[in-house]
Amino acid sequence: MAGAQPGVHALQLKPVCVSDSLKKGIKFVKWDDDSAIVTPIILRTDPQGFFFYWTDQNKETELLDLSLVKDARCGKHAKAPKDPKLRELLDVGNIGRLEHRMITVVYGPDLVNISHLNLVAFQEEVAKEWTNEVFSLATNLLAQNMSRDAFLEKAYTKLKLQVTPEGRIPLKNIYRLFSADRKRVETALEACSLPSSRNDSIPQEDFTPEVYRVFLNNLCPRPEIDNIFSEFGAKSKPYLTVDQMMDFINLKQRDPRLNEILYPPLKQEQVQVLIEKYEPNNSLAKKGQISVDGFMRYLSGEENGVVSPEKLDLNEDMSQPLSHYFINSSHNTYLTAGQLAGNSSVEMYRQVLLSGCRCVELDCWKGRTAEEEPVITHGFTMTTEISFKEVIEAIAECAFKTSPFPILLSFENHVDSPKQQAKMAEYCRLIFGDALLMEPLEKYPLESGVPLPSPMDLMYKILVKNKKKSHKSSEGSGKKKLSEQASNTYSDSSSMFEPSSPGAGEADTESDDDDDDDDCKKSSMDEGTAGSEAMATEEMSNLVNYIQPVKFESFEISKKRNRSFEMSSFVETKGLEQLTKSPVEFVEYNKMQLSRIYPKGTRVDSSNYMPQLFWNAGCQMVALNFQTVDLAMQINMGMYEYNGKSGYRLKPEFMRRPDKHFDPFTEGIVDGIVANTLSVKIISGQFLSDKKVGTYVEVDMFGLPVDTRRKAFKTKTSQGNAVNPVWEEEPIVFKKVVLPSLACLRIAVYEEGGKFIGHRILPVQAIRPGYHYICLRNERNQPLMLPAVFVYIEVKDYVPDTYADVIEALSNPIRYVNLMEQRAKQLAALTLEDEEEVKKEADPGETPSEAPSEARTTPAENGVNHTTSLAPKPPSQALHSQPAPGSVKAPVKTEDLIQSVLTEVEAQTIEELKQQKSFVKLQKKHYKEMKDLVKRHHKKTTDLIKEHTTKYNEIQNDYLRRRAALEKTAKKDSKKKSDPSSPDHGSSTIEQDLAALDAEMTQKLIDLKDKQQQQLLNLRQEQYYSEKYQKREHIKLFLTSCCSRMELIAFLWMISMSTICCRSL
Repeated sequence: MAGAQPGVHALQLKPVCVSDSLKKGIKFVKWDDDSAIVTPIILRTDPQGFFFYWTDQNKETELLDLSLVKDARCGKHAKAPKDPKLRELLDVGNIGRLEHRMITVVYGPDLVNISHLNLVAFQEEVAKEWTNEVFSLATNLLAQNMSRDAFLEKAYTKLKLQVTPEGRIPLKNIYRLFSADRKRVETALEACSLPSSRNDSIPQEDFTPEVYRVFLNNLCPRPEIDNIFSEFGAKSKPYLTVDQMMDFINLKQRDPRLNEILYPPLKQEQVQVLIEKYEPNNSLAKKGQISVDGFMRYLSGEENGVVSPEKLDLNEDMSQPLSHYFINSSHNTYLTAGQLAGNSSVEMYRQVLLSGCRCVELDCWKGRTAEEEPVITHGFTMTTEISFKEVIEAIAECAFKTSPFPILLSFENHVDSPKQQAKMAEYCRLIFGDALLMEPLEKYPLESGVPLPSPMDLMYKILVKNKKKSHKSSEGSGKKKLSEQASNTYSDSSSMFEPSSPGAGEADTESDDDDDDDDCKKSSMDEGTAGSEAMATEEMSNLVNYIQPVKFESFEISKKRNRSFEMSSFVETKGLEQLTKSPVEFVEYNKMQLSRIYPKGTRVDSSNYMPQLFWNAGCQMVALNFQTVDLAMQINMGMYEYNGKSGYRLKPEFMRRPDKHFDPFTEGIVDGIVANTLSVKIISGQFLSDKKVGTYVEVDMFGLPVDTRRKAFKTKTSQGNAVNPVWEEEPIVFKKVVLPSLACLRIAVYEEGGKFIGHRILPVQAIRPGYHYICLRNERNQPLMLPAVFVYIEVKDYVPDTYADVIEALSNPIRYVNLMEQRAKQLAALTLEDEEEVKKEADPGETPSEAPSEARTTPAENGVNHTTSLAPKPPSQALHSQPAPGSVKAPVKTEDLIQSVLTEVEAQTIEELKQQKSFVKLQKKHYKEMKDLVKRHHKKTTDLIKEHTTKYNEIQNDYLRRRAALEKTAKKDSKKKSDPSSPDHGSSTIEQDLAALDAEMTQKLIDLKDKQQQQLLNLRQEQYYSEKYQKREHIKLFLTSCCSRMELIAFLWMISMSTICCRSL
């Protein structure tokens, strides 16, 4: 649900349900524009909703996998025949208008390479019903995340649908489907008493689901599951009891991170229901027993998915400000290939929106035709042009088909014609209609300090991001003051937009993706053509409200202005520069305002940067080239696959709360976030390739820099076995995942030559522990039917090694106390003699309360001094004080015992914490690093001053040389003059030359001085920011050290008190 809060989520996803009309089938006419052929067919869908299939007059059947279907269109949105004769053939003898009876099913392996299945129904109602049903089946999230058992059933359904006209299953189809090892297929068929010749066929009734399972078990035997079954209690008997199965589910398959009250472990009655569902032998099921066959079915069933269905559903709070969400965003949406050449496509807007994208880009240019229609293209390249109006129509058609949440249109407006800009605004108003947000919402005025509206507030709305028209402002003094503040702030030179305000603001030079003109050639290449945007007209300005692009000046200025409706765009290089220089400030900026990151212009091949870099800083619109399915795009698809595939993902809490501060480069535990420990064991694979080749598996982790581990693990390559390879290797352990909510696990499978087979990207926070099948996806994130990897995953809260024993003691204190008592008894023989000597030396008149303490201080452990009594003692030692001679040891009161514990574990002050070895060591390290840093910068400064002195001397020497030459020339001229009374014109010229030389010298020295001062200032700024960063990192380490020490003391208190409570019981 859209407004769901933390707690138990009520699943809203609907399972696949195929209507009776689709199962029974109905007559359609299939046509193709290229061949002008009209074919009457009967169209059906199988009962499980796997395939869309049709049979022609010759009883030949064709299939269309519904997982490949992108869209189903009806009426005016469907494709119409271009040939008039073909149109006449389709329109003869039918009821209703042809346009209303047409259906187009769009399908393909990716967003670029798509095909169309064109159909004509005999009734308008039938066309609408089938269009809606097919689109619903194709976009069903549970169907896109089926269980392993469902995928195997899908393969069986495919075989049953591809029959001969006589209704028999050709064996060649079975060999084609399981083509990795023909000999195995032949042996498996013979084991089922079926013919094995490739040219044979078998009756459908002979290939029942039970026979199919026997065939699979022979084709792909699973000894590793037999071992698991035996290890968990079925060693001496061929079944598990209901209690053993309950222990397996609760201990191995249950997520220990879940709250046991909200998500209690399964009870015996619930496990019995599972046994009855999956155990094929009814007599065993009634006794509460499950066989290895039933156990295998449970592992591949819908209850044992690696990701909970709740995570696929719309389960995040959608009522927070827009800046609190990651938004699925596209860059240069219209392109189908590279950035310099290739086709632009209107269809790309439909496909990108249907895939879940919520922010698309429109690069608008002036149309050169007589109609003066604006176009969309990549300026100054050889890419083709498409109609602006057609793009707006495509966006309106598909904007909310897969998600009801707002669409953001990112305009890069190069149209320098007021008339054509007016046309653009008019098209937006007329075509989008009420969906276009023209005015700000009453609850969220465009004022400083007011947050952005939420996705829930903006449901079914389209927002425009375009530069605002310049207005003259009477607030000159305020603007001047702001300008002075900006000039005195250490800000990024890659700023993109001038500040603007609603109604009356400063001049705005923002472009969709643009920084200001940069003198650096590389920076200019990175930014591309965005910097050449035209000025916005009044009509286009009026469309802009909550997404007003402004020039980024500095985080300080943005914080002071506090305008959530202003946003900035960063080319990836500038964004990375800001992230490196001011990571904490970048996160703070993104709490209130939107930021958009886009690929640098030199990525002419349309490659993508890693979006994780900027998600770590809380950047909302991390725009990628959707036409390129590289690793970066795969991670993006993995990110937005969840939360109902809505295109919006709620950021972690500390990236939203104003009272929390977060550094993406942190290596320690984040305040308020429980780190995870993740262990992944790759056990086996099934039907990984259709060739007889070796295969291997790689495991990656992506997240914060401290969490990211590329190619962290790689299995050995299986020897020529792609059907059922088994890897008996140690698991890969990610000991500390600092931020699980932003981390994802990637499991990828390759052929021995490195060819990609399939992968799966899983959020760490959503992963279920236990034994699971990972059903693989292709590069485009579409599910593969047969390839899967069987894994064992362990996920738990991270516990530092220092506290591992303490956690064990707290989780099971009775066992811990018993262990301590057992060890004490074993050591009793060694300590008995010492105790007797102490008794002899004791004063006979001394009372128990006056007896000297036996506690001895042990050496400091991790810098904390404590006594030997911190470890729980056996009752003979812990519950008795020193007795008088000849008397029995009297028990101490409980209050005294508690007081002794509190005395032994003393709290430490801050000054005492600073005396710990670890803290002192960090101080020394800090002093050394700061000393080295200052030393390095001092050397740089010295070198720079030497360079300046040399340059100064060169100018001075040049000046003296030239002046001497002029004076020498003057003397020669004076000697040549014979008439003293003649006018001294030569002297006057020399004086002018000397004056000019002096002025030139003075100017050079002034320029040199300014340049030198600027260089020294830059060097000093560099040193300042380096020292600032270093000090901040050291403070974090100091804080972590003190917190660790305090946590240790708290744990010692808890274990001591736990021991007392256990004994009292």
